[in-house]
Amino acid sequence: MAEHTYTQFSTDLELVRSSFLRMGGVVETMINTAALALADGDLALLEKVRTHEKEVNQMEVEIDEHISHVLARHQPAAIDLRMLLAVSKMLTDMERCGDEAGKVASVTRRIYEGGSREMPLIELHHMASDVLDMLRQTLDAFARLDAVQAAEVVRRDKAVDREWKAALRHLITYMIEDPRTISRAIDMIFIARAIERIGDHAKNMAERVIYLVHGADVRHKGVKTAEREARGEPDEDELKIKSILSGQRPVQDDGSSEEEVASDSK
Repeated sequence: MAEHTYTQFSTDLELVRSSFLRMGGVVETMINTAALALADGDLALLEKVRTHEKEVNQMEVEIDEHISHVLARHQPAAIDLRMLLAVSKMLTDMERCGDEAGKVASVTRRIYEGGSREMPLIELHHMASDVLDMLRQTLDAFARLDAVQAAEVVRRDKAVDREWKAALRHLITYMIEDPRTISRAIDMIFIARAIERIGDHAKNMAERVIYLVHGADVRHKGVKTAEREARGEPDEDELKIKSILSGQRPVQDDGSSEEEVASDSK
């Protein structure tokens, strides 16, 4: 009976994991399709984004319900519990990635249906490619339970933020130089902002992967902390405090104590 229960739990857990990865794959397709439509002006692609958006919304509800079922039925602990809690939080970020891709598609339609065929001299496609790669990397880190790879995504978000700020500056300059382009440039700002937010959500999910693997909450703690926790390295300040509380002398990198170093320097 116990073996049957464990087998059922493993099956339920794998269903949550695989369903989330499948949802991530659909969102990847949405982002890529929206970016292609922006580049080519192919409005037929935009309908595919809308269809996928409904699919993603439905998947979010179904996976969330299944997580609630697994928690109530099996009362998991340790990494299994972290898996369910992490996916529950990541679902929201993944669904919002889909929402942002939908915004890119909607604004793209408005641009092209309004007869605006000339885009501002700003390259958003590289930015879109970056956030799409961040999402793929996050999903791969989740599938492999690779916290170090997840930390790379956290760092990459800084580069996307810089791209967003550069795009905003260029578009503002574009509007100042030619006021007739204000409407079109504002639409492009909306698109750039949506792309940047996809990067933010990918970063949030990457932080959850680090939590899943190591049980460390690295939200709002910076890139260096995320990378250190991902490698499983202890915090140096915490080590010093524990050393002091235990009555031991803090040890330097070369193995000598702080007191020995001070004595040698005299």
